Amino acid sequence: MRNGMIPTVVGTVVTVTGFALRNSNIPDSYKNGLIGFGLAHIAMGSAEMLTENIQRSNMMEKVSRWSKS
Repeated sequence: MRNGMIPTVVGTVVTVTGFALRNSNIPDSYKNGLIGFGLAHIAMGSAEMLTENIQRSNMMEKVSRWSKS
């Protein structure tokens, strides 16, 4: 499984849970905390997947240059 996918999925679930609790008796600080925590995980997971793609792209470029020599 790709790195970053798990934090992104967990973040999505936590964010949706925070939004789903908007009409409940839970204090706003808890709901906003869940939403923020989820969004932070989405951002971290996305950044990790982007970094992995860039590294993979750089590696493939180096291999293709090496094979042309």
